[in-house]
Amino acid sequence: MTIITLTDCPPKLRGYLSKWLQEINTGVYVGRVSTRVRGELWGRVTENAGSGRATMVYNTNNEQGMDFRVHNTTWEPIDFDGLKLMLRPSPARLAGKQKRMQTRTSSKARGYHMARVMSHTRIKKNEPEPDRLNSYVVVDIETTGLSPDTHEIIEIAAIRVTNGVVSDTFQSLIKPDSPVPREIEQLTGLSTASLANGKYISEVLPEFISFVGNSDIVCHNTAFDMNFIKAACIKCGVPTMENNQIDTLKIARQKITKIRNYKLATLLDYYDIKHEQQHRGLDDCKSTWQLYVKLNEIG
Repeated sequence: MTIITLTDCPPKLRGYLSKWLQEINTGVYVGRVSTRVRGELWGRVTENAGSGRATMVYNTNNEQGMDFRVHNTTWEPIDFDGLKLMLRPSPARLAGKQKRMQTRTSSKARGYHMARVMSHTRIKKNEPEPDRLNSYVVVDIETTGLSPDTHEIIEIAAIRVTNGVVSDTFQSLIKPDSPVPREIEQLTGLSTASLANGKYISEVLPEFISFVGNSDIVCHNTAFDMNFIKAACIKCGVPTMENNQIDTLKIARQKITKIRNYKLATLLDYYDIKHEQQHRGLDDCKSTWQLYVKLNEIG
C-alpha cells in the first residue's frame, strides 16, 4: 500500500497522481503500485511540487513494516538503529536547515565536475576482475546528530575489500558549519577545535565517490549513513550515489535471534570481535567488515 498526501501543490501534479492512485480526500492518494512505479511517482512529486508540501508512506520489509518520504515539510524522518522516526519541527533545527542550504555556487560546480571526472578514471584497465562476492567497500560516517537535513557529517571513512582482503582505505575529517554538540564530542572524541583543520564536505565528497567507484557498499544501518551522504551530495551539487547497498544490521536481524539488540557494539561482543575505538570511521569500518564476514559464515 502507498499513501501520498499533497498540500498546496499544482493541479497538474494532482491530475498525474490520479492516473495511478485513488484520491480518497483532497490531496490524499492511496493505492497499490510496484516499487518502480512508486519511485517514479515520488520523483514526479519532488520535481513538480514547487513550493508545495508532500509526504509518502509505503509498505516495506522492516520491523515497522513501513517507510516515509517527505518533501518541503518541517517534520523530518530519521533512521535510528534501523527504526524510522519522525522529528517534530523546532525553531533551532529549522534555522540550522536554512543555513546549511546556503551552498557556494563555485563549490557545487567544482564538486560536480570532480565527481564526474574522477568516477570515470578510478578503474584501471589492466586490473583483474575482482570476485564480486568478496569485493566491496565498507563505509562509515560520524555526524553531529541524527537528521540528514539539519546535522552534518564530520568524518567519513571507507575500506576497500578485494577478494576478501583489505586493499585500500579512505578517511577524512570534515570541518562543520556549526559547533559540534557536546554529546557528540563525548561520543566520538571529535570536537569543533579538532575539526578546524578538516576539509569542507564539498571537497571530500568527490574524493569519496571516486574511491568507492561502482563497488557494492557495506554498512551497519545503511539507511543512516547513505541518507546523510545523499543529503550532502544534494547540498553540494554532487551526483548522488546509486551503488548496491548491503546492510549488516538487516542481515543480523535475519540470522541472529537471541541477542538483546542489534547495535554494532553488541554484535561485535556477540562474535568476540575486537573493537579498538568505537564511533570513529576507520575502526568502525574494519569492525563492520569483520562482522559481515562472520554473518556470511552463517547459513
